[in-house]
Amino acid sequence: MMFAPAPFLLKDASVSQVMTQVCLALIPGIAVYAWLVGPAILVQLAIASFTALLAEAAILRLRDKPLALFLSDGSAVVTAWLIALTFPPLAPWWLVATGTLFAIVVAKHLYGGLGQNPFNPAMVAFAICIVAFPALMSQWPSIGLKLPLLDQLNIIFGLAPHVDALSGATPLDAMKTALKLGEGQVNVAHLLENQDIYGNFAGRGWEWVTGAYLLGGLWLWQRKLITWHAPLAFLAAMVLISGGLWLYRPDSFASPLFHLLSGGAMLGAFFIITDPVSGCTTPRGKLIFGFGAGLLAYIVRVFGGYPDGVAFAVLLMNLSAPLIDRLTQPRIFGMKEGRP
Repeated sequence: MMFAPAPFLLKDASVSQVMTQVCLALIPGIAVYAWLVGPAILVQLAIASFTALLAEAAILRLRDKPLALFLSDGSAVVTAWLIALTFPPLAPWWLVATGTLFAIVVAKHLYGGLGQNPFNPAMVAFAICIVAFPALMSQWPSIGLKLPLLDQLNIIFGLAPHVDALSGATPLDAMKTALKLGEGQVNVAHLLENQDIYGNFAGRGWEWVTGAYLLGGLWLWQRKLITWHAPLAFLAAMVLISGGLWLYRPDSFASPLFHLLSGGAMLGAFFIITDPVSGCTTPRGKLIFGFGAGLLAYIVRVFGGYPDGVAFAVLLMNLSAPLIDRLTQPRIFGMKEGRP
């Protein structure tokens, strides 16, 4: 058996190379998204990317930092893409631009720029906008609504006034609202069988989008750009709590598969909680971080007042990340357990 000679060093990867591969991993999800909803998501990606680069350049100039070096690292574009993918595709352009500006200027550069931000910038943008503009952030187009590009542009840029007729709640929000208003008269099985918004397992069409995110996330793991700890712990926590409640009261709680394939579960598991800056860095810390985020995401999306809880769960765990890392530091080689 042949072995490679020492030294055993990991392949060097720059920030720009990592960010490029993250964008490549998002492309399957974006492609399915655009196929199901239409080209509006591509327009929102362009708006968010342009706003992010413009804001990044302005702050770098104010901080007297080299523009070419930091603008080319791709971090602003990744943040912009995550914002565009978590905002409604037919949201007004200024909403996406506002969220992106807040993410880059406040959540990122106010704390010192890339590598210094304690919170995930994209999740800060989502949380701020859903609190400030809940109605706009809750208007999602129905899958299968094939509007021409010109009509979608008119909606995004405020030239078409009748947006309410084209949009509605997400499958998560629709189910939670129906169960709450039904007060025991409506059950999960009845909703899944009789409402067109639901597909075979979760939201109609969104099952394919989340599946594409899963594919991209597994590719990142195969490329060793992320580890398995946080994503697996996140998904395991969501399966455990949703599965337990589903087995206890199947009429009132959806199955684990519904929660895994709905909302931002897969996007959050592989592209958001794996952020090396705002997340945990130790193996045990990543497990705790991911498990806590999964539990909180389920609690918020089922019992809270918002349609999905991934953003709030991630931000709460961001607060805990430094303490988790401190308590889960591996023992220094050669040192006995418990010794300073």
